[in-house]
Amino acid sequence: MTPLSVVLSGLLLVCGSLLSSKPKPVALATGFDKRAPNPQQQPLKQSADVVEAYRVCQKFERVLAKHLDFAEAYEATFVASKARRRAIAIADGEFGDLEFAQLSDDELITAYKLRMQIFYLMLPLAGPGDNEEPVFFPPQIKAILKRQAPTNTAEFAGYISQLEHDVTRLRAHLDQLAASDPKVAERIRQYKSETLAAKIEPPSDHRVEPSLGNIAAGVAARNESHYEISSYLVVKEWGQMRIVGLRFFNRMF
Repeated sequence: MTPLSVVLSGLLLVCGSLLSSKPKPVALATGFDKRAPNPQQQPLKQSADVVEAYRVCQKFERVLAKHLDFAEAYEATFVASKARRRAIAIADGEFGDLEFAQLSDDELITAYKLRMQIFYLMLPLAGPGDNEEPVFFPPQIKAILKRQAPTNTAEFAGYISQLEHDVTRLRAHLDQLAASDPKVAERIRQYKSETLAAKIEPPSDHRVEPSLGNIAAGVAARNESHYEISSYLVVKEWGQMRIVGLRFFNRMF
């Protein structure tokens, strides 16, 4: 599992290389998988929760692919509980050792969404050629990818404002590249089409059961049932399957 900060850093030129492609999450459906020993056995019928859990992961990718808008995909598929959203931001936002009690729910959730937006906007540009790298990642764009959270909560509001500016600049940068370079336009088109075409479906040869292991504090209750599907963590909230986290695997070089 690769932390978000490492993934963002991996988008920069390191020893002459960048990430070679869009996310390649490990295909997981963890829990207690009851595999059928008989190859002639009819495909198993998964539970309604399993089917919906896979469906919400697919929905995230399809909503995201439309406009590369993380906030839109987040609102459509993540848990609605503000307490859980806060916990997700603390667990996955990588904001360091701040006094989180001094920060509001909205501040933490907004900062998390903006950081994730930066990540997804950069993916179509991953793996440039030697001549493309300085154009795709000029110094001001590299500075955005290297930006760290403040060490003082008093500076967090300013950090959010900077992230908002960074997202605006990144999107404009991506749009300008696409307008001036057909190869970049093709990169974006291909990224979107591959994301839309990707199928996240329950397995037909074994039954998927929920895991009961602990996630981060506040994200899920102790031993709350959850599913790990591809790069997504999914729980049942108020009768619906919803995402509570994203996990990235083996993304460097």
